[in-house]
Amino acid sequence: MLILGLSIYAWITIVTILVTFGILLFTKLRSDLVFLGVVGFLFVTGVLDVKEALSGFSSVTVAVVGVMFVVVAGLTYSGVLHWIIKNMLGRPKDYTRALLRLMIPVAVLSPFFNTATVVTMFVGVIKMWSRKIKMMPSRLLIPICLAGNMGATCIILVLPSNLVISGFYESNSGYEMSMLAPAIPGLAGLMAGMLTMIILRRLLPDRKAPEAAFESTGDYTVELLVPSDNPYIAKRVGQLGLNNVVGGSLIELRHFDDDKIMSPVPDKEPLMGGDRLVYAGQIDDLLELKKKYGLVSADHYVFHYSEVDTKRQLRTAYINFGSSLINTKIGNGNFERNNNMTLVAVARKGKRIEQPPRQVVLQAGDTLLLECPPNMKMDTTALGQQLQFFDSTDVPDIGRHTIVSTAIMVGMMALTVLGIMSLLQSAFVAAGAMLLLRCCSPTQAMNAIKWNLLATLAGSIVLGLAIQKTGIAAWISQGILNISGSNPLIVMMAVCLATAIITEFLSNTAVAAMIAPIMYSAATQLGYDPLPFLIALIMAANSSLATPVGSSVNMLVYGPGGYRFSDFFRIGMPVKLAFLAVSILTVTIVYPLTPLHTS
Repeated sequence: MLILGLSIYAWITIVTILVTFGILLFTKLRSDLVFLGVVGFLFVTGVLDVKEALSGFSSVTVAVVGVMFVVVAGLTYSGVLHWIIKNMLGRPKDYTRALLRLMIPVAVLSPFFNTATVVTMFVGVIKMWSRKIKMMPSRLLIPICLAGNMGATCIILVLPSNLVISGFYESNSGYEMSMLAPAIPGLAGLMAGMLTMIILRRLLPDRKAPEAAFESTGDYTVELLVPSDNPYIAKRVGQLGLNNVVGGSLIELRHFDDDKIMSPVPDKEPLMGGDRLVYAGQIDDLLELKKKYGLVSADHYVFHYSEVDTKRQLRTAYINFGSSLINTKIGNGNFERNNNMTLVAVARKGKRIEQPPRQVVLQAGDTLLLECPPNMKMDTTALGQQLQFFDSTDVPDIGRHTIVSTAIMVGMMALTVLGIMSLLQSAFVAAGAMLLLRCCSPTQAMNAIKWNLLATLAGSIVLGLAIQKTGIAAWISQGILNISGSNPLIVMMAVCLATAIITEFLSNTAVAAMIAPIMYSAATQLGYDPLPFLIALIMAANSSLATPVGSSVNMLVYGPGGYRFSDFFRIGMPVKLAFLAVSILTVTIVYPLTPLHTS
């Protein structure tokens, strides 16, 4: 039975797509769980058989992305990125040169590394570099993430969306898309986008860096607890001098057996075990109270002074988009205890929030000042989903392994471009060489693999298969042809425009997987070679430049830059339009729109 020309299975798939969009846009559910749920639902409802439902997990695209994580780990841990950053950045004479010094290396590195990895490393450098050149980081961070997003389109190597589209083309046409197929259009679009950014550089915001709020002499709040074996118990607050200490003052006291908050605190109030003291003042001075008066952090549940670690240090972190900490208070959960850290202060948009930090309702992009144990691992999967740290002290040694890993990467690309091996085969060889030659350890390699991204990618591929199998791709492409006519350029631009809008709100990988069947079907229905259409789609799917939520790379700089949502749109939209216009025009020049059958 057909409803409006589509089978019941097609309508089930359409409803699934709409629900998936809604969940990804309006909830904080992890995308990997959402797409795994999609795969299960399509299988249970009979839209896909078991082989089709599992096809994403056996896909060459997923395998390439997984193996490339190991290759990139070898490059990262052997110090290649650090060497490039160290030697590319200097002390530019003006703002335009500063932008070029940053955008060019980020754009060049992004096709070979994970773009997020490149941008993350540059964020930490920019925080220090901007002080030397006396410039706000907000003037530099948006340019590097936009340059990284545009540069990543140039080569089909590590970017999942590129691999999804090239894999779809290969499986349906029987021809392999060259690794360098999008290079010329991507470079042309990149240059147009960078030029636009330089011309419109006055639109880049001049925001105060969030961590600057932690470096000023303003007040901060620290919540401390009196252990049950504290020697000062039963003595009065005024007698101990706790009311006004060096660098701060006591603003609240709550006894362990009374929920009533005492503020201001009388000098004659006795100190009791389990009391919670909230101080305002300068952070370093306030934290000295822990040592002087035998206090502990307020998140502890076993109240003994022996728990105090004098080697703990302050670290800055930012709330990720999609973090489960959003709209919650740290004081209402076990986050501090589970991660062995204490929240000291919270800043939002460059200003410290004037209330006890553990009672602040957190938002995406908030900057947290955390007291952490020394040498704490900040890159764990669980912690990485909640917070982003940019002040890592782990700097790899630059030496023999740096040269070796670079040679391995160059060799891998040569094997692929010359047609000696497929990309998957050369990637396996490169990954094995990275491990055998100790460019990274097995533990580092396994930790580098983003399993949640692989699950999302596999689920996206399966959803794309359902769109193609149920006839939705042909149905939508026919509708586009009915509206746009038979002009291939107009059809290409129409699909790319729709893609460019959707990708600002959803993962570019998911968008690529869902739109690739539609673009391919539209090209074949017109009777044209689908290759240029899909290369144009690569440009559109990766053009999430105008909002902070469309790209994980944009999200990385949102907090450190102290940005507002509108900051991305103001500079990102003109850059996006320039990038798309030039890159798609270049596609039609380099890959002329050619009919499949000529008379």
